[in-house]
Amino acid sequence: MEAKSTLTPATDLAQRNPVHFPNESAEYRKARNALLAEEIELRRHIERVAAQRRQLPPGGEVTRRYTFQGEHGPVTLEDLFGDKDTLVVYSYMFGPQRERPCPMCTSVMAS
Repeated sequence: MEAKSTLTPATDLAQRNPVHFPNESAEYRKARNALLAEEIELRRHIERVAAQRRQLPPGGEVTRRYTFQGEHGPVTLEDLFGDKDTLVVYSYMFGPQRERPCPMCTSVMAS
């Protein structure tokens, strides 16, 4: 993300927004532009935090040999990575009376 000093101020961007609603009042437009400026600043803040997260040094080393239940039996954490350097973990949610995972919690896995 660009340095803050080179970004157009959020209030200026909000003022330039060409989207208006039919018959909106001046009071509504003023409030909507103020909200839009805050939303722009929020997005910029999220991007700054994400950049900080990406700059973090490596975390603690995994020293224990964890074993998980894979599709074809036990598998180590190292084996889960295969030839990849990134691992995505998704936890299935089981209710106390469920034999299968929650369909809403696992719907993303079917995509």
